[in-house]
Amino acid sequence: MSMNASPAKNALRILIGGLLLISGCDRITGEADNAKLLAEGKATGSSCRHSGRAIQDCYTLNPEASRAAIFAGWREMSDYMRENNIPDVKPELPSAKETADAKAAEEAAAQAASAAAAAAAAAAADAESANRRKRRS
Repeated sequence: MSMNASPAKNALRILIGGLLLISGCDRITGEADNAKLLAEGKATGSSCRHSGRAIQDCYTLNPEASRAAIFAGWREMSDYMRENNIPDVKPELPSAKETADAKAAEEAAAQAASAAAAAAAAAAADAESANRRKRRS
């Protein structure tokens, strides 16, 4: 067995080494990240269109997403919905204003209940104090 490798083995080693080096190029160039951001933007645009939101509202609600990707997703979903006669799906969650109003009402009720409990405790303490004075007299 000789110590010299054949030219075919050397070429194979170089080829395998080169393939291993370039296999991570999408990580180096960021293509994987760009593809992910594009897909997320398209999904955001699609969901906005499906829920009946205007494209400008979608841009406002998602400032971190690419406008081009949002528009592409919104347009694709709009075409799909039109072709298949799919109606908008209105969100069933309460609006932010309704949620804030409900939270404020809960806080006001809790404060009123706390004040009523404090007043009742004070009245009970006053009654007890009055009973003690009567017993002493």
